[in-house]
Amino acid sequence: QVQLVESGGGLVQAGGSLRLSCAASGRTFSRDAMGWFRQAPGKEREFVAAISWSGGNTNYADSVKGRFTISRDNAKNTVYLQMNSLKPEDTALYYCAAKRSAGYSYAPASTTDYDYWGQGTQVTVSS
Repeated sequence: QVQLVESGGGLVQAGGSLRLSCAASGRTFSRDAMGWFRQAPGKEREFVAAISWSGGNTNYADSVKGRFTISRDNAKNTVYLQMNSLKPEDTALYYCAAKRSAGYSYAPASTTDYDYWGQGTQVTVSS
């Protein structure tokens, strides 16, 4: 059974930092592109960041560029999202996703590109 399990969310003050983790199991994800998305109440799910299976290509939403960093450890089947300088508008449920057998540099930004999804971890940023 394929599973993506997010962790690391919580409540933080504006300007603070959090590090999200996504542990994958049930298959090898080392050739999968991985992404982070988020969804705030009443809003559509939106792209945050993605990383190619090689780790050599990353892609970020404009709203998080310079503040968030995506990385992965293929040996641990884990992807991370380091979030710095958090803002109240970053408050959302954060989801991890995997794109099967992606190209070497492929780091897609569309929800429809991804095959597997986690259940999400809540991030709340207070002002």
